[in-house]
Amino acid sequence: MPAYERQMSGGTEPKRVLSRALLLAVICCSLIAGLGPAAAFEIFGIKLWGSSSDEDADIVDPMRYAVTISAPDADKDLVKKLENASSLKSDEDHPVSGSLGLMAKARSDREQLVAALYADARYEGVVTITIEGKPLDELPPDAEFKGPQPIPVAVNIAAGPKFTLGDIRLEGDAAGLMGADYGLISGGDAGSGAVLKAEALIVRTLKEQGRPLAEVTSRHIVADHDTSTLDVTLTVAAGPVAGYGATTVEGTEKVDRDFTEYMTGLKRGRQYSPQEIDDARDRLLALEVFNSVTFKEADKLDAEGNIPIGVQVSERKPRYFGLGGTFSNTEGLGLEGYWGHRNLFGRAEKLRIDGAISGIGSNDLSELNYNAGIMFEKPGVIGPASKFFAGIKTVLEHPDAYDHFSVKGNTGLSYELTKNQTVSAEVALDYSRIHDSFGKHKYLIASIPLQYVYDNRDVRLNPTKGFRLLAYAEPSYDILSGAAFLKLKGEGSAYQSLDTASKFVLAERVALGSIVGTSLQNVPADRRFYSGGGGSVRGYAYQGIGPKDFTGQPIGGLSFFETSVEMRIAITDTIGIVPFVDAGTVSTKSFPDFSDVKVGAGVGLRYVTPFGPLRIDAAVPLNRDPGDPHFGIYAGIGQAF
Repeated sequence: MPAYERQMSGGTEPKRVLSRALLLAVICCSLIAGLGPAAAFEIFGIKLWGSSSDEDADIVDPMRYAVTISAPDADKDLVKKLENASSLKSDEDHPVSGSLGLMAKARSDREQLVAALYADARYEGVVTITIEGKPLDELPPDAEFKGPQPIPVAVNIAAGPKFTLGDIRLEGDAAGLMGADYGLISGGDAGSGAVLKAEALIVRTLKEQGRPLAEVTSRHIVADHDTSTLDVTLTVAAGPVAGYGATTVEGTEKVDRDFTEYMTGLKRGRQYSPQEIDDARDRLLALEVFNSVTFKEADKLDAEGNIPIGVQVSERKPRYFGLGGTFSNTEGLGLEGYWGHRNLFGRAEKLRIDGAISGIGSNDLSELNYNAGIMFEKPGVIGPASKFFAGIKTVLEHPDAYDHFSVKGNTGLSYELTKNQTVSAEVALDYSRIHDSFGKHKYLIASIPLQYVYDNRDVRLNPTKGFRLLAYAEPSYDILSGAAFLKLKGEGSAYQSLDTASKFVLAERVALGSIVGTSLQNVPADRRFYSGGGGSVRGYAYQGIGPKDFTGQPIGGLSFFETSVEMRIAITDTIGIVPFVDAGTVSTKSFPDFSDVKVGAGVGLRYVTPFGPLRIDAAVPLNRDPGDPHFGIYAGIGQAF
């Protein structure tokens, strides 16, 4: 969710707004402090601090324990892996159910630790667990620990040497494959995870030939303790080439079952493809009506030589609502709310109603910004990869550049060319009244927005690799004045992990736009290009970059250019810092003027949550003009791009 910023009037206004925010923070902290040390606080089901006093109340005969883990011959990375694998360690703050519960947990923990050793290719590893000084295997089934709690539990681990791969043999229908292509290299990683991953990749290769019954039929693994090597022999049966059989859907309640089958897109008789199965699963999840979707191929072909496909789904609650907000020191507070239905008529039709207000604390009450809209979507109108959409939206806003009221209706169709490529086309009609530097005007714009998106990012909310490209064209015609123009925009963003753990992610963004066919005065102010603020060039006011009128207010332009570079650094699993540099320019000509590029730089803080990173950015303009703010602070949900 983008933050909204714009230039404040007067030199002392930023301090006034910021002081209000600080006062609000002090009040909130005071209220929180008044809850007392035992209080807990949760948001969206996530406990941020505190604990529940009765969270262990349902445990029968609760027994507390204290565990120590010793692995003297393991390096720091392995010790960390072992501690993470130990449920005794991770659950140490929670009691078990009596002596029997403690012994059961210890036995399970030993298996998990041995598995962790095997994953690190430590096939001579030995795990010894004692409770009250007695070895686990010597304890009778009815042992009782009557000592003072917490009961001492000691885990001693002899990791042993790290094995490497020795002789590799692929047999059966995999005889023609090269083990090295799947990570099975003599002298290479012998961890159990690497071997299992190689098996899965080999089976996947055969399935990609249209053989759904491919499987590993024999696995012969020998650990040579004299040489610390692991010899691996895998026998694989490919099975016959087959097409899709009947698709059977289970678990639907309010969602139409036949529609769910149709949306898989698995046409009976077409040759089986594991990638198509993956795409079908993603397509069903993208409907947003299912919590989970599981595909399972049958273990044998049907009478026609095809593979039956079973689909198991669990449904989400159809209705939802939510609230959100943004803040910046130049734009004040913004609030939004929405209500939606995911399955209006039983075939994943979406209806969403939303509204927002912004400028609180920054604008006068008579100049707050409002918008409200209704959106409808219907998937699968001309095939599983298609989606029909329609909406109506009204806006009343007062940025520095103009005062604007509009009512816009649109309808269109999007189509997924591939998993990563989507095209869309729509027809829109927009009536607006605008007061800007050129006076008061009314417009009735008919347009045909066209868009192409290529997106192969690994994670949409917080990507660590991949890129996204967008190409946009909108031919427009003003029915009232007869002016015609074409708006063009291109945007690209790329993400690259600089280490295997994705602790350092380099993110880059470039955007370019142009309006051709008419003069600046004939283009409605809300359709011109602007730059500056939390969604573009941080450190500057919202729409604060570019040409201005004689009063110093922005007038927008016929072209723009923006670029940003961020280094996203993970400090912990949930906290990160982001140094960044942004740059941008806006021109009254149809091609950007690179002689007047504004640059901003700063650093941000990220807190990762399941619904996206919480973002706070602070930036300063590096080549500010008179009237530009000295700094900008922006808060919202999601990465800046």
